[in-house]
Amino acid sequence: MRYRVLATDYDRTIALNGVVPEATREALREVRASGRRLVLVTGRTLAELLDVFDDIALFHLLVIENGAVVRDPASGEDTALGGPVPPALVDDLKRQGVEPLVLGSVICSTALPNQRPVAEAVRRLGLDLQLSINRDSLMILPPGVDKAAGLRVALDELGETAAATVAVGDGENDLSLLTCAGVAVAVENAVDPLKAIADVVLEEPGMAGIRDLCASLVHGDLAGLLDAPQARRAG
Repeated sequence: MRYRVLATDYDRTIALNGVVPEATREALREVRASGRRLVLVTGRTLAELLDVFDDIALFHLLVIENGAVVRDPASGEDTALGGPVPPALVDDLKRQGVEPLVLGSVICSTALPNQRPVAEAVRRLGLDLQLSINRDSLMILPPGVDKAAGLRVALDELGETAAATVAVGDGENDLSLLTCAGVAVAVENAVDPLKAIADVVLEEPGMAGIRDLCASLVHGDLAGLLDAPQARRAG
């Protein structure tokens, strides 16, 4: 078995409008039953994830808050890659009427149209923070924290390697995720920059593509996909 870990994004990858279809859950269960490890890598906070997904125990580890927190669903233990966004920034944004503001253990996120007032507040307060974009969302995080950073911590906890990992996603914040894997996969509905760096671009969007990916992983260790015309290289 060459590829022992599947690391997948959530929204628009295994889920649409927050919902993971039963057929997709079953495909992921088959991956787990094959002896492989499942890691969910999402920009959502734990609360946001639990609002829409009741099967977190399907995954061996959760990388949430865009890589800022690694959670073990079995024990409930968290590993944080940074501290929370400073209260002074949150207060400043609230005074400006920036909405929505979603706070996690580390992350603070809002809508992308708020990028300018957020950037100005960070600069005005002299804070060492980074802004990360994912489609229509803007995330405020400690420097150096992204999905790749969180996945590296998760792989270390699992005793696995990037070379043995297949990573799949759809958005701008998945660029770092795909660089931290032996095989980088983009769903058909992914943004163009992600497709440009992917080893494989799935022929079907979202959940249908994920089911194809899972089947190829379980039954052929990705041989079928990596031999297909859309594959760039074999890991």
